[in-house]
Amino acid sequence: MRLFRPWFPAGCLYRDALFRIKTTERILFLTFDDGPDPLSTTRLLDLLRKYKIPAIFFCSGSAAEKYPELISLIRADGHLTGNHGYNHLNGWKTSTTTYLEDVKKASSFTSDTIFRPPYGRITIKQRRLLKFYRIIFWDVMPYDFDVSFGGEKCLKILKSKIRPGSVIVLHDKVSSCANSILEEFILFAQKEGYRFGMIQDFF
Repeated sequence: MRLFRPWFPAGCLYRDALFRIKTTERILFLTFDDGPDPLSTTRLLDLLRKYKIPAIFFCSGSAAEKYPELISLIRADGHLTGNHGYNHLNGWKTSTTTYLEDVKKASSFTSDTIFRPPYGRITIKQRRLLKFYRIIFWDVMPYDFDVSFGGEKCLKILKSKIRPGSVIVLHDKVSSCANSILEEFILFAQKEGYRFGMIQDFF
């Protein structure tokens, strides 16, 4: 079963986390997980630059360490890099000590202020001990990372699920359909009267 929005209890469990900006303004927020990647990241940056759209790249610490030049490119274009852990650990299946060490290791290459839990899974204790991070989840997940789902369905989900203040999560890797659907989605959203903003401006 695919959940295109976070499971309902998440908002109650993580009350201080951000899922969506509460606004009536037609504004959307793009975020990308799992990069950087030599092919995918540069393509995404080209598109974002073309339409003058800001984003947050929640980067894997291991990939960020491997490709520091891509982190520099992301930041040079005015985007933020966020912490997505070093080894993409599932918090529900990982000891708190190991999980915290993984986040700390990633912070040297990504961010020590904003964090997105891999898989969206983090325990209450882990969250409490990471209190200095702003946790950012998402409002819309179109399953762009799932090759079996396909770009056409992902695009349909994006078009039907966005709403004012939506935080959208896509994925920065070659197996994702994000590169193939992003431009069409941007044009659709703009035609519908939406603009794209930076989440940090609404903290």
